[in-house]
Amino acid sequence: MGGRRASSGSVGFPGPSGPSGPSGSPEVGGDLLADLVELYQDLHAYPELSFAEHRTAAEIARRAAAYGYDVTPGVGRTGVVAVLGHGEGPTVLLRADFDALPVTERTGLPYASRTEGVMHACGHDMHVTCLLGALKLLADARARWRGRIVAVFQPAEEIGEGAQAMIDDGLFERFGTPDVVLGQHVAPLPTGMVACHAGPAFAATDSLKVVMYGKGAHGSRPETSVDPVVMAAATVMRLQTVVSREVPAGETAVVTVGSLRAGTVDNIIPDEAELRLSIRTYDEDIRTRVRAAVERIVRGEALVAGAEREPEFTALDAFPVLVNDEAAVARTMGAVAVALGDGQVVDPGPVTGSEDAGLFGTAAEAPVCYWLFGGCDPEAYATAAAAGTLDRDIPSNHSPRFAPEAAPAVTTGVTAMTAAALEWLGRPVT
Repeated sequence: MGGRRASSGSVGFPGPSGPSGPSGSPEVGGDLLADLVELYQDLHAYPELSFAEHRTAAEIARRAAAYGYDVTPGVGRTGVVAVLGHGEGPTVLLRADFDALPVTERTGLPYASRTEGVMHACGHDMHVTCLLGALKLLADARARWRGRIVAVFQPAEEIGEGAQAMIDDGLFERFGTPDVVLGQHVAPLPTGMVACHAGPAFAATDSLKVVMYGKGAHGSRPETSVDPVVMAAATVMRLQTVVSREVPAGETAVVTVGSLRAGTVDNIIPDEAELRLSIRTYDEDIRTRVRAAVERIVRGEALVAGAEREPEFTALDAFPVLVNDEAAVARTMGAVAVALGDGQVVDPGPVTGSEDAGLFGTAAEAPVCYWLFGGCDPEAYATAAAAGTLDRDIPSNHSPRFAPEAAPAVTTGVTAMTAAALEWLGRPVT
């Protein structure tokens, strides 16, 4: 997939008759772009984990208020809602998340994380920056639209709890029910590009903790033990057959064991082992089938190993399938394509990552359009694509080396979000 770098050299931002791009949409550039890049680098340097995003939330609230929005902090614990109305018209919800991950950064950037073991490895700092940039452009161009903007800055996306926390805190009762939900996520695509799929677009996730119980012993006498390390290792290998042997070829599922912990030293066989799994699916029947297969295999390996105690299963994070409304995708991406240029909007197919942004649409009974935007240098992407090494050479979300190209990615994200919002907001009467 090719692409061009989004322009980062346009000047200024529009007032009612200020500069705009080829589509007539406001452009980000000049002093605003420089300010947004500085904000992005600051947010990146000071990441905060889920429901602990106090510094980030305070900066969001300060900036949104300065742009003229009515700001309410503390929605869903650490969430922020910024509202701007201008005449009668639709209510458009614009969403960004802002929590970080427990990852040690290895980008080598001068603005790398200053918090040990915590990193914006999924790009949520970029999401905040782009939404704030769009809010600034939309506020300055309010003569061109009618309606209400409800900007939702959501905490705790990484643990699948933030969207529901804001909904449970009366999001729609307090700020109005939206006519559409719009959101975006930076991805390892070329800057200047946007990718959006209609229908089931982001997978459901079921995260599990599994504890397998054995019988500890001295490492020199394994015959006196029921070794949970061997039990867990056999389980991990057997779980690899779930997708290849139990999921129909036309369906999609992913089973990943992301953590296996057992023991403390080399010469002691421990009593137990803990596995943490992530299951990704799009279809509810497949979701049920895969979960049942995982439990059957875990219990079976424990039985074969002679475990005297049943394994324990604990549900952790859970995300529903995010379904993009087909009509909303067509309308929104049509506007984004005009803003970014020919060939810059593509359909990536279903994405196996997960998102809780769809909960806003479900709770409001409103259409959702959620898309990816590029954060990768186009030349580096093209080189890796030509060599067939995209998976190896282009760091993806959750990698300790994930580092979007700051100015071009900001430009792409702000442009896409602004164009999308303007498409849904009402037009002034002329």
